[in-house]
Amino acid sequence: MSAGEALAGPDGGLRCPWALSTEDYITYHDDEWGRPVHGDDALFERLSLEAFQSGLSWITILRRRTGFRSAFAGFRIAKVAAFTDTDRERLLADAGIIRNRAKIDATLANARVLAEWAPGDLDELIWSHAPDPAGRPAPKTLTDVPAVTPESTALSKALKKRGLRFVGPTTAYALMQACGLVDDHLATCVARRA
Repeated sequence: MSAGEALAGPDGGLRCPWALSTEDYITYHDDEWGRPVHGDDALFERLSLEAFQSGLSWITILRRRTGFRSAFAGFRIAKVAAFTDTDRERLLADAGIIRNRAKIDATLANARVLAEWAPGDLDELIWSHAPDPAGRPAPKTLTDVPAVTPESTALSKALKKRGLRFVGPTTAYALMQACGLVDDHLATCVARRA
């Protein structure tokens, strides 16, 4: 077996190897990662969490997701856009989230930008960058999974052009993977879509 191939999980089913280190990862991998996500608020949440993940392990974010949702009003764009300096200070003191000033400020600024968009604009913009699945063979090993693609670079540029922050090409690709714009489950993974 080559490095990076799908491995048997606790139930014997083959999974992407990154998913097997904790039960939290197995559940996230099997039930969420790579599944289509639509809706401006839902995509704002994923975009925000991917930005908070930058430089950290995803498990760090995943285990704090409930805290993030509570701290950021369920990631409802209109509510976060109305946050005040008092809310910002509350977030900076909240041990249930990652207390990174630049990432908190970017999330608040992004909500204010997105609050000015028409309903559905964020969903439409993100999904307009989904590559044709027919042109993407299923990855056999983790080495076949890119960190950045032309589509994620284009998405990053489009988001930045519209005023969003902390949306580099790598973050954009992680968003594309998490939200089902691409299916990077390995070819033999039980969670790969048919």
